[in-house]
Amino acid sequence: MAEAGKTTQQFRAEVRKVLHILTNSLYTNREIFLRELISNASDALDKLRFRINRGENPREADLPLEIRISIDKEAKILTIADTGLGMNASELADNLGTIAKSGSEEFLAGLAAADEEGTRPDAANIIGRFGVGFYSVFMVAKEVEVISRPAFDEDATAHVWTSDGLGSFSVEAALENAPARGTVIRAHIKDDAEEFLEKFRLESTIRKHSAFVPFPIYVEGERANTQPALWREPKTSVSKEQYAAFYKALTYDHKDPLDVQHISVDAPVQFNALLYIPDSAQDFFGADRDFWGLDLYARRVLIQHRNKELIPEYLAFLRGVVDSEDLPLNISRETLQENVLLRKINQVIVKQSLGHLEKMAKNDAEKYVAFWKLHGKIFKLGYHDFPNRERISALLRFNTSALPEADSLASLDEYMERAPEGQKTFWYVAAPNREAARLSPHMERFRQKGIEVLYLFEPVDEFVMEGLGKYKDWEFKAVENAADDALDAFADKEGEKDTVQPLSAEDNTSFDDLLAHMKSILGDRVKEVRVSHRLADSPAVLVSPDGSMTSSMEKLMRVMQKDDSLPVKTLEVNRDHPLLRNMLRMFKADRNDKALSDMTQSLFDASLLLDGYLKDPQALAARVNNLLTESAAWYAEVRKI
Repeated sequence: MAEAGKTTQQFRAEVRKVLHILTNSLYTNREIFLRELISNASDALDKLRFRINRGENPREADLPLEIRISIDKEAKILTIADTGLGMNASELADNLGTIAKSGSEEFLAGLAAADEEGTRPDAANIIGRFGVGFYSVFMVAKEVEVISRPAFDEDATAHVWTSDGLGSFSVEAALENAPARGTVIRAHIKDDAEEFLEKFRLESTIRKHSAFVPFPIYVEGERANTQPALWREPKTSVSKEQYAAFYKALTYDHKDPLDVQHISVDAPVQFNALLYIPDSAQDFFGADRDFWGLDLYARRVLIQHRNKELIPEYLAFLRGVVDSEDLPLNISRETLQENVLLRKINQVIVKQSLGHLEKMAKNDAEKYVAFWKLHGKIFKLGYHDFPNRERISALLRFNTSALPEADSLASLDEYMERAPEGQKTFWYVAAPNREAARLSPHMERFRQKGIEVLYLFEPVDEFVMEGLGKYKDWEFKAVENAADDALDAFADKEGEKDTVQPLSAEDNTSFDDLLAHMKSILGDRVKEVRVSHRLADSPAVLVSPDGSMTSSMEKLMRVMQKDDSLPVKTLEVNRDHPLLRNMLRMFKADRNDKALSDMTQSLFDASLLLDGYLKDPQALAARVNNLLTESAAWYAEVRKI
């Protein structure tokens, strides 16, 4: 190509098609063009810095390495200038005239022949891919001029590449607006893109996508990227205050983070990350359900906001950034070419995060309790991560029957340490709160034996228990599903069991008849009425006939299936309870006594109430009032008042 003359070339047909797709389809957000142009400018500055560090002397050596953006609203021109490597006429035609031709790739390939002693500087910081990304400028520009002067050719003149992005481009010597060194891009903005002629719009876009580019970016003379890329800094050089300031700038949270991880990994994939644990809870199961993920950067340039591939769902509480040198991109920076590297990054983050939480639990129990109360509900979802199930199980925390208050927490290992010899089961009870769990009739046998029980207060907890299955060869089992002989091997706690006079043979037969009569009163609302071996203090309880599903789990499944019918269960009664003994006396005296029928109905309703299934509280209240009225009359008669 002649240096002085103007040469016009036609884009090939396939290039025109690709260009049309780029400017109209692939980029879903037009502001991306600014990210691409800044990335290319940073690329050129990186190349120049590399050669300077290698000992070469560029023209205008005193020029600072920087990017400057200016606006001409009247002419509708947006200018982006860098003092980087620059291009000659041939390079302009080659790099900007061929789709997917990358100056960066050629430059990196040339490094293989450099300095056999290994003293050359690291060139891994080069960002951008000159070629495809550049053409995104035609989303907002009707014509583009690229004026460039190479940095290492003292005699080279500046040249200008011009195109409307439709069918052709031209290259000629630049007679005006020529830089002393580097490249100037002049974009003639379309009428429908005049928002990009506003300073605040450009600054907000830079803060969003290019805030951490390692060279100063000035917009109309004011620096727009003042926040350093802390994840690229050595951990020892970053203060707690800097971590907190970065977190607040990233998340707009007014509070400092609870904790931070600064990760730098070279293998199996190279990446840096800053991961924060917020000091406030996230409504992950409500309004914030989709607002999670980490910001993904490639060489300090934002590629995707809230990328959900980088962390599993149970780490959704993490906020932060991941920046990789190895990340492959396809024709658009918005679409990742493949997910293999993301999966590797995911695996490393999971391993590092679990290790971080393990250290916190061991060395700072108070902070770990704070973490659990804020984010434990989300972290429990890790029960389905089979490769890490053992580590996740060790990090779970529960309130239990052995702890003094509802805010106290214990690990599964602590539960095992307190268990009596021979116990190999984690027993649990699901309830809406601690008091409801404590008063559950199913707990009575366990209190009698002094067996600690895990309290589950969240709907997800029972899924966690079923999903985990085992931890260190100990099974998880609901107290509700405990077999009659499950606790026979354990002695009663001293003073816990009252001695009750056993029934005579005749009363045993009568009691069986009472159970049959109670079944006839309740009809098909119960599967059967039988003597309970699990109750110590309560008169009755409802149990699932097959014992395969707890009441709380069954209720949850019915809600999910929109089934509001009452489940048909077995009513178990405590033969030694004073109420049942008195009901036996009433039955023997008059099996058709209306009060006996009301008591049976009330026992059933009270059991439904404990299970959370009572649908007719008015009827229960009426029966209770009737019984209270009769009881008061009997009491007054006996006391002669």
